[in-house]
Amino acid sequence: MSKPMRKSLITTRVGALVLLMGISMLLTMPNSHVFAQGATRWIRVGELHDWFSEAGCEWEVGRRGLVPDQQDGLQWPGRYPDQDSKAQKGLWIGATNYSDIVANQVFPHKVVQVGPRSQSTEAYVNEIFPLEFKMIGRFNHPTVLVEGEIATDLDFDDVVDEIDPDLKADRLMITKVRTSMGIEMTRKIYAFSQQYHNNYFIYEFVFKNTGIVDASGTQNPQTLQGVYFMWQYRYAICKEMGAYGRYFMPQNATWGVNTMNGVIGEDPNAGDPFRALFSWHGLHSQALYEGANYDNIGSPNIELNGRLTASQFMGAVTVHADKSPTENSDDPFQPSTTRYIDSDATINQGGFHNQYIPEKMTQQYNFMASGHPPLSHAEAVGDGFPNQFLNTAGGFSQSQGFGPYTMAIGDSVRIVMAEAMAGIDWDKTIEVGRKWFNEEQPYELPDGSTTSERDEYKNTWVFTGKDSLFQTFQRALDNWDAGLEIPQPPPPPENFTIEGGGDRIQLTWSNVAQAAGYRIYRAEVKADTIYEQIADLPPGTTLYDDTEALRGLDYYYYIVSYDDGSTNNINPGTPLVSSLFYTRTNLAANLKRQAGTALEAIRVVPNPYNIRGARTTDLGYGLERIAFLDIPAFCKIKIFTERGDLIQEIEHTDGSGDEYWDLVTSSRQTVVSGIYIVYFEVTEDYPNPENPEELLYRKGENAFRKFVVIR
Repeated sequence: MSKPMRKSLITTRVGALVLLMGISMLLTMPNSHVFAQGATRWIRVGELHDWFSEAGCEWEVGRRGLVPDQQDGLQWPGRYPDQDSKAQKGLWIGATNYSDIVANQVFPHKVVQVGPRSQSTEAYVNEIFPLEFKMIGRFNHPTVLVEGEIATDLDFDDVVDEIDPDLKADRLMITKVRTSMGIEMTRKIYAFSQQYHNNYFIYEFVFKNTGIVDASGTQNPQTLQGVYFMWQYRYAICKEMGAYGRYFMPQNATWGVNTMNGVIGEDPNAGDPFRALFSWHGLHSQALYEGANYDNIGSPNIELNGRLTASQFMGAVTVHADKSPTENSDDPFQPSTTRYIDSDATINQGGFHNQYIPEKMTQQYNFMASGHPPLSHAEAVGDGFPNQFLNTAGGFSQSQGFGPYTMAIGDSVRIVMAEAMAGIDWDKTIEVGRKWFNEEQPYELPDGSTTSERDEYKNTWVFTGKDSLFQTFQRALDNWDAGLEIPQPPPPPENFTIEGGGDRIQLTWSNVAQAAGYRIYRAEVKADTIYEQIADLPPGTTLYDDTEALRGLDYYYYIVSYDDGSTNNINPGTPLVSSLFYTRTNLAANLKRQAGTALEAIRVVPNPYNIRGARTTDLGYGLERIAFLDIPAFCKIKIFTERGDLIQEIEHTDGSGDEYWDLVTSSRQTVVSGIYIVYFEVTEDYPNPENPEELLYRKGENAFRKFVVIR
């Protein structure tokens, strides 16, 4: 990508951000005829990425309001594209016998909600009142530059409002809202980048009965009876199988129609390790290959190479739920409701809910308080096809409700849960899918045995993802029980800079005092692809020359710092490493023009430099600047006025044949019209690449050029 194109890309992103901010403001204006999005933010420092809303829950297409975003968020592994597996998410809060001062009546059931379907502006403005929405970081993300340009997604997706070096998590997002039934919710989301804890978020909710029912502080104090808090999850694993129109699965599979939903822990006496719901990509009756049905567990890409595109497992585990506002120990009987529900059910539709129509709120409340079904969704489907279960076009969502609670004014209830994704790693999705697709025997199973059944081979590997998810749940529980005091890796370098040269791409970074060393990784062609380690460097190193790069290819990099492994309590001796997402570049680095082979060939472009004409030339970055081309690989450049005043000095050290000057003096003054002299002095001998014994030029040799600036 040329430098002007890079600048254009940055400008486009900034422009798009400004446009989205403007749209967001428009959508929150009264009398708008589209749903209100509200402010949203991302957490993207670990392998699990997701966006979050100031409203306190993330409903369908709630980030941008675009139908193609139906699968948007909960991306794992976050380093690869199109891993989104969240279709809808909702939060309902209900109570009984609520005296409503707006309607001037007592409702048998009062329900306020965010999601799971799109919110109308009226519902958003009159039920949910955002008070606070901010991000706290243990440290800020590094400054990452490629050829002088910002080159990290985190500049847009990791907006940190406060730095707290004592924070136990990498990121803490805080959302605080009021509701029209007098309950104020504070949601804290803890995110970690340590490699054994980077695929879950911990959510800590505190619900307080303040009696304040609107944004202006109107009071309607009353003791709330029969209070339930219910979350609904429509998981759809995973977007990759339908991305860019490659529907090798039936299209509605991407909406979650064949999602399987399991639950454990409903009965505290059953011996389950925890209370959790979890989901995976199940069978689909219309999965066809060459006219015949095939086993689509893991969603192998049958259009290409068989790679498994939906092998993840995801879900939520209950960490803690207060027994009551006055008894804050964990209640093993919560959640009290774990129902599955048709994702297209009437009570889930965006236009169904109305907080002033008692019949509608009663239907929703009765669902929230309906307890546990005899069988979970997965148990009810069994070995069948979930897309045919009860003949729904949208599949089924999970729900978990906590309650009932009685809450007097001032009472609070705390609920803590963790949401996670896990599965086999990327390399294994390629290996297993390829062997399944090409029928490459022997089929080796995870326990080391073999089978001749290719579906058994594929599915056994996919279902190890359930074990990985449960392991992740346990790590989240252990983390919470330890007061979030997990061992932390060293932080990433505060700065990471990549500059292309004529014979190398040079990487520099700031030293990290706590680091036992650094590892550098490189990818070709794409930023969100597989990276290979190209260097392992000792502590104190701050520079690396990639001399293996090839001309004409785009390269992307990241650097991680690591410790000595002494703090690793999961795999002792294995170093803990900083997150790749802190330093991964999103702009390509390339080899530059090769160094000039003769001092006579040095050129100044454009010459003369005319400010009006230069703005239309392709000199890069869209800035005022002059290019010195075909210069020695290593040289000192001095720029003088016509009368001999030195106004700027540049050290050219990247081994290329290019250098640029921004027409600014060393005293930060913009040069005026006139004649200027540029002096080039070779600082290192330069051998002939074709005959190393011959020097093309020697240290100390020099050359002069004149150029003109017209303003």
